[in-house]
Amino acid sequence: MFTGAAVLLGVTAGQAQAAEVSYATKCVPPSGIGLPDVNGTTKVDITAPATAKVGDTVDIVWKFTQAASKNPDIIDLPANSVQPSGTLKAAGAQSADIAMQGTRENPAIPKGGAMTLSDMKGTLKLTAAGQVTLTPDAYVVNALSTDTRCAPTEAVQPSATITVTAGEGSSGSGSGSPSSSTSPSSSQSQSQSPSSSPSTTPGTTPSASQSGGDSGQTDFTGKVVDIPYTCASPIGEKKATSPIQINAKKDGGSYALTVQFKKSVMDSPIDIPAGKVKPTMQIVLGGADTGSVTVEGPLNSATIPQGEPIAIPDLTGVYKPGATGDSTLSPGVLTIEAMGTTTTCTPDSTAVSLTLNTAEQASGASGGSGSSSGGTTSTSGGLAETGSGDHGTLKALGLVAGTAILLGGAVFTFMPGRRVR
Repeated sequence: MFTGAAVLLGVTAGQAQAAEVSYATKCVPPSGIGLPDVNGTTKVDITAPATAKVGDTVDIVWKFTQAASKNPDIIDLPANSVQPSGTLKAAGAQSADIAMQGTRENPAIPKGGAMTLSDMKGTLKLTAAGQVTLTPDAYVVNALSTDTRCAPTEAVQPSATITVTAGEGSSGSGSGSPSSSTSPSSSQSQSQSPSSSPSTTPGTTPSASQSGGDSGQTDFTGKVVDIPYTCASPIGEKKATSPIQINAKKDGGSYALTVQFKKSVMDSPIDIPAGKVKPTMQIVLGGADTGSVTVEGPLNSATIPQGEPIAIPDLTGVYKPGATGDSTLSPGVLTIEAMGTTTTCTPDSTAVSLTLNTAEQASGASGGSGSSSGGTTSTSGGLAETGSGDHGTLKALGLVAGTAILLGGAVFTFMPGRRVR
């Protein structure tokens, strides 16, 4: 018994006397999603050595026993999609702001569920003898490339104290200079700028060689047009521009369509498993014909790593003309479904990529909406209406790529360069 007690004393003596602290906190959600600020309570345990010497660098752990805000009722957060970072205040014998950083490790968090945050860690170099208190301060919760910022709204009590003795060659006096601390990685809150402005003037008429007027021609190559999109997902809004090309192959009276995105519209905020991303687009008909044609791509065949671009594969569908004459095809609304979420990208303006000299077919597209898609399911119920929706106006975006997703550049980031087949 005596031996066991001695062992226990030996273990606990090495850690600072810590106590859970609880403090009122205000959390500000990401802008653009229409959610109000949250006033809640944060509960934290700080672990650090009970004693140390001047010159030592000590390891400190911040453990959340309760975060101030819950996951909003917008989207289920996948496992390993949330990462905390924050600041710990050192005071007493020396003053310092200690940068604390957690890992992106969490269980799946359902809509409205409590936020489960990983432990944050940091270090402090001790510069003066005496008592050094450690007090939790503001923190940031990064989820799917968006930041929720939380800060105390009242004075916070210290959670741990380190007794610092004079080290060898140290006088042990003076407050010492604050320890340097590295702020949490800015890559979690930095958004990439949208891709450069379009190089192709919208509305430019395709060259005559793209017309389907030549008798016997079966393959038609569209013009690459730069389409500026506004993409809305459950976590926010992004803008991006992507070069798009519409090609056609005549088969009887109908046309097999292939749409190619020359640039990805977004980076993946998390690792997305294979078979979880599905893109769909509406091609807008004009000229002699009216209505739209639905084209869609396959599910992603491989995992999309966090931070990697979400490439839009070739989208295919069938156009059955509903009118005779010169019919134009232009890129329209793009929808990406990923891991139970939907991102909708609406063109700010569009341009004709392909003109075909068509002949009216029975039950063709003219006046319809997606009726010429040849069995492809229309997007009814799958596309979020621009300007409508929950939690304020979320306009069209490329999601998720990963839940995360789309147009050129976090839950998605807009990026350069498409993997061309």
